[in-house]
Amino acid sequence: MATMTIAKAITAGLRRALAEDPKTLLMGEDIGALGGVYRVTEGLQEEFGKDRVVDSPLAESGIIGTAIGLAMRGYRPVCEIQFDGFVFPAFNQITTQLAKIHARTSGQVSAPVVVRIPYGGGIGSIEHHSESPEALFAHTAGLRIITPSNAHDAYWMTQQAVASNDPVIVFEPKRRYWLKGEVDTEQAGLDAFSAAVLREGTDATVVAYGPLVPVALAAAEAAEEDGNSVEVIDLRSISPIDFDTVTASVQKTGRLIVAHEAPTFGGIGGEIAARVSERAFLSLEAPVLRVGGFHMPYPVAKVEEHYLPDIDRILEALDRSLAY
Repeated sequence: MATMTIAKAITAGLRRALAEDPKTLLMGEDIGALGGVYRVTEGLQEEFGKDRVVDSPLAESGIIGTAIGLAMRGYRPVCEIQFDGFVFPAFNQITTQLAKIHARTSGQVSAPVVVRIPYGGGIGSIEHHSESPEALFAHTAGLRIITPSNAHDAYWMTQQAVASNDPVIVFEPKRRYWLKGEVDTEQAGLDAFSAAVLREGTDATVVAYGPLVPVALAAAEAAEEDGNSVEVIDLRSISPIDFDTVTASVQKTGRLIVAHEAPTFGGIGGEIAARVSERAFLSLEAPVLRVGGFHMPYPVAKVEEHYLPDIDRILEALDRSLAY
């Protein structure tokens, strides 16, 4: 076991992937000598060289387009998008090319590209630096989308993403980069595309992912003081979604609250609510409720705390669910 921050767990995962496969390489803006804005790639260029850890021009479309070409020639590129809001110049390459190459060639060509995107708020920055665009990518078939919430998952999910023959987007919760945790470097546990039950409960289920998982766990602890038993599920994978784990939990508790930082309108929570309503309708004791950001541009730092879902908003949703 080793204690690491999420950021350094990702670094360790990338280091291991680079060491195990000479065809793996990193690409991104300022990821080399600087080590990236969040220092996630710190030291890797010195260790593996400038041909394996490549400082790219400030051109996200070019980063992904180049990565697609490299992948088609047998490489495994791992691309860093410096901030979540900077991904949109590359949106066309990701959704119309990267996601479709395998299907377009009837499975003859794969594109094992990893796109790392720090996402979410909590760092005091406005739009372009605090976005949660995961639903926009989840709507596109052909992409796998994962998001770790702790150091152990960050270490292993990074490596599992690199090993996948499908394109994988890894949304990294930037405000949790400095969260420390135990990492078992010998045993991965779950695969990257399965949900994890982090806390058992009987009265209601709270599903969260990425940056809101610690908030969901804290809300469950607070609810316990009021005599309510809350099960907490870390979704971990946004596409595909492990609906079996979620459905089994709802069949036990009868209630479901989905929490994410992204706006609830058109968000992942709506898809989960619809699927659970189809699969576990007779088990539900209350409507599926969603807790998320507001349908507005990300606000300035002074009011950021009012925008981000917190413990109180999850507990308020729990109270409404239990009142049915």
